[in-house]
Amino acid sequence: MNVCYLNLDGNLNSPALWVFWAACGLLAYAYAGYPILLAAISVFAPKRTGKAGYCPSVTVLISAYNEEKSIGRKIRDTLALDYPPAKLDILVVSDCSTDATDQVVRELRDPRVRLLRVEGRRGKTFAQNEGVRQCSGEVVVFSDATTVYHPQSIRRLMAHYADPKVGAVSGRYKYFDAEGASPTGLGSVAFWNYENLIKMMQSRIATLTGCSGCIYSVRKSCYVPLPQDACSDLVEALRIVENGFRVAFEPAALAYEETTVSSRQEFRMRVRVGTRGMRGVLGVPRLLTPWRRPWIAFQLTSHKIMRWLVPVFLVACFVSCSALAAQPLFRWLFALQVAFYGFALLSLVLPVHRYWKLLGLPLFFCTLNGAVAVSLVEVVRGRRYTTWETVRTGPAAGAVAATEGR
Repeated sequence: MNVCYLNLDGNLNSPALWVFWAACGLLAYAYAGYPILLAAISVFAPKRTGKAGYCPSVTVLISAYNEEKSIGRKIRDTLALDYPPAKLDILVVSDCSTDATDQVVRELRDPRVRLLRVEGRRGKTFAQNEGVRQCSGEVVVFSDATTVYHPQSIRRLMAHYADPKVGAVSGRYKYFDAEGASPTGLGSVAFWNYENLIKMMQSRIATLTGCSGCIYSVRKSCYVPLPQDACSDLVEALRIVENGFRVAFEPAALAYEETTVSSRQEFRMRVRVGTRGMRGVLGVPRLLTPWRRPWIAFQLTSHKIMRWLVPVFLVACFVSCSALAAQPLFRWLFALQVAFYGFALLSLVLPVHRYWKLLGLPLFFCTLNGAVAVSLVEVVRGRRYTTWETVRTGPAAGAVAATEGR
């Protein structure tokens, strides 16, 4: 029997082989192993449902910066949602907008709509902190000016608050590419469908450790003011869990959001979100200690930290495979990686996704993980993101209706 021994000359027992298979195993766990494990555990978890008809008072807090094109329609759509009018009001927090956003809100002249202007451009999280203090509702729903809600979304979210142990409830993103022109549009849609599935299983087993930024709600008495640079939909959920409450997920509470229209926009947005998210998780070290909160530590490690390390695993896989390229199997695997990354680069200059949407997936994958890699560097450098720029102009109501057939 022939035995291959490891050495550094490229045969099958070199350290590069161990690095390659370890990297592949970690990638497989990050993207597939953890969801499969959640699915297996959730089979034995009791189904959690809200109490239909439970309707506490609600304030919808809309953070806005230069949203004159979207804010009027957003307010009108919110007031028309299927929820008791006497229990629903809206607070628009304008983060020192320089366009006509404030004027549009004032001109609506509806007693259920209020405007709070924050001077000095302090960022979304600061604006939310200030806004919550002025909210009159028992529950605060956080939304963006460009997000369109399903008519029953708030009613669906509120059903969970009949349980006093629930401190926050997240709805579900539904992204769509209205014009079919976004090079990363299909990737965004697929990614968030995948993320929503994970959220649903996490909620069924115990609790979420993060919410969907455009549609999440918090019991006002549970709200924790956050630092300006905190990613509020992630860190607020973690603080609520840390305080002993549960964060639920309601898949029927739908929020429609249009994808970014370019890979540059997608990249910049994900660097900002990734950096804020990493700093947020590092800011709750007690939740990362398995001897204190084993299930929460497991979720954060598997779902967040492992994902943030994917660029490291990808580099390890690429470099180790190149070192093993003397072997036919690894030569082919290395060639496949080169072709994949090369095609992603080609997609930056040629709109190949317009011929077949699946061709945009390599670019989305590389954009996503490239942004994570930059976020890791930004965290090490101590970079903080507090403000945001308006990117999406908001989906037309007709586009959303066509997407869901409403």
